[in-house]
Amino acid sequence: MIELEGVPELIDPVMVAAFEGWNDAGDAASAAVAHLDKEWKGEVFAALDAEDYYDFQVNRPTVWLDGGVRKITWPTTRLSVVRVGGDKPRDLVLVRGIEPSMRWRSFCNELLGFAHELGVELVVIMGALLGDTPHTRPVPVSGVTSDADLARTMDLEETKYEGPTGIVGILQEACTHAGVPAVSLWAAVPHYVSQPPNPKATLALLNRLEDLIDLRIPLGELPEDARAWQLGVDQLAAEDSEVAEYVQTLEEARDTAELPEASGEAIAREFERYLRRRDGGGPAAGPGGHATESGESYLRDTPGGRGRPPMAQRPESDTGQDGEPDAEPRRGTDEATDGRRSDARGRPPGSGESPGTADAPDTSDTADPSGSSDTTSGSSDTPDSSED
Repeated sequence: MIELEGVPELIDPVMVAAFEGWNDAGDAASAAVAHLDKEWKGEVFAALDAEDYYDFQVNRPTVWLDGGVRKITWPTTRLSVVRVGGDKPRDLVLVRGIEPSMRWRSFCNELLGFAHELGVELVVIMGALLGDTPHTRPVPVSGVTSDADLARTMDLEETKYEGPTGIVGILQEACTHAGVPAVSLWAAVPHYVSQPPNPKATLALLNRLEDLIDLRIPLGELPEDARAWQLGVDQLAAEDSEVAEYVQTLEEARDTAELPEASGEAIAREFERYLRRRDGGGPAAGPGGHATESGESYLRDTPGGRGRPPMAQRPESDTGQDGEPDAEPRRGTDEATDGRRSDARGRPPGSGESPGTADAPDTSDTADPSGSSDTTSGSSDTPDSSED
């Protein structure tokens, strides 16, 4: 029995979760939950026991000084609650941590125990995957679910993905079997510029979440950061003719594929968002200030200011073409056991294929945005493309 002392009765609570690592290319999903926590001043009320779920040789604890006293922060998953007021008050339960190293079923059952005790009505799990998408175009965000009825009522895709999965996919299936409505939101991050942060993808996820749960989310400096990020990548790509030509090829393919949508429902949805923000008196980004046109550094928990946009990576012949919702996500950005960042294909610098990469589909067989693909910031794999 989970006891939640000090947590008030919640109003129409929605659980929003993201996990660093295999499900989190460019740290886009974990940064989105961190943004919600920061903007609404979340209060942590629970943390899972790190001993139960993490291999500390993979996700190492950190030592820090507090007034001259050495303290240790253990890698874990924390839950916080934010109270959102306004015309339509609604509370959020934020789940943020690292993809667990072991005992995934117990991990999911523990999170579902909290969801049950708090009366959570919907679970939204966010992830990000590497895909063949140009950084100059709107960030594709797919909403998927395993529940056919939920897919119909919320205008989502019903996942048909088969293949390797991560904690996002496992948690979504656990919710489905427990009778808890669950949705996964997947943002596609350009594989040639996969290093974190990616504020443009973070912004896209927050915009889609806003539409999904009908809740106005304060964006703070994210739109400006996203524009700066895109400009920085533009400049770096322009310095390499091979990368510039490759980006142009991706743009042409994307524009051809999405031509019909450009004049239909997407524009209407974007304009509705603009009107909602304007009427709410918040910072109006304008119809073009959507999660898709922006970029540079992003709000992070760790100290430091805005970083220079990461250097665009040269395209590789085996990156694959994807973007298909039923493809397995190309492994996203994560860290090797020694803490070094892996490259866009999920390999730590100077190493061979990282665990899990060799068997991963080359491109299109990457993540299906249903909640199955993943990327762990601190684990050793990265989504390949677009999973469940």
